Amino acid sequence: MAIQERYTHGHHESVLRSHSWRTVENSAAYLAPRLRSGQDVLDVGSGPGTLSVSLASYVSPGRVVGVDSSDDIVEQARAFAESAGVDNVTFQTGNAYALDIEDDTFDVVHAHQVLQHVADPVAVLKEMRRVVKPGGIVAARDVDYAGTIWYPQIDALDRWQDTLLEVHRANGGDPRAGRMIKSWALDAGFSSVESSASIWSFASDAEREWWGGSWAERVLESDFAPRSIELGLATLDDLRTMSAGWLEWVAAANGTFLMPHGEIIAVK
Repeated sequence: MAIQERYTHGHHESVLRSHSWRTVENSAAYLAPRLRSGQDVLDVGSGPGTLSVSLASYVSPGRVVGVDSSDDIVEQARAFAESAGVDNVTFQTGNAYALDIEDDTFDVVHAHQVLQHVADPVAVLKEMRRVVKPGGIVAARDVDYAGTIWYPQIDALDRWQDTLLEVHRANGGDPRAGRMIKSWALDAGFSSVESSASIWSFASDAEREWWGGSWAERVLESDFAPRSIELGLATLDDLRTMSAGWLEWVAAANGTFLMPHGEIIAVK
């Protein structure tokens, strides 16, 4: 029986807080040199909309269309764009496997932290390829959670990483997406694929407080918590220990956390 994919992080406020930090500069810098005024961009898995709005500033007066599977998150993204006064971006609910979009429509089709969560990333990339214009580009970036590293070493964070990897796999995704993304693009039929990598680094006092504080809450309050318990991977006490481990890391003045990402630019 095929695994029924399930979004690992869910939409708790602690999750959306981190997703709302994303912009072209910190999450799609590899794509920025390819963006031009007047391009039309499709942002697949647009979430709360901050990255879509950032993309819109690069391609104006071109348009950006954000697609997400959650009606509630689409509404939040629309509200964010309106509050930011950005009128060349729209949002709609959709399915990454079957986009309600005609062939050869967009100059750029983009996905950030999406392929790791789907059971068939090659099928999603094929669908992205379908809706991009001939000569257009499909751009995608995903973290490799198995390659995440931190200092100082904290046993509770080792347990957090092991649990996250297992939850992610049980939910039908691949937490190693960053290392797989080029292979998936080639399997999807792209003959021209440029591959690169970049790292999110959290080390300053403010960065540790923001990132570690978010995860200290996420391990207890987001979908990760009940799913870990349901799968028998952690108890509530285990989750509390992980949360405390994150706060221990936040308090470490010498603390750093590195998240490697794989990126691809694929030309149709």
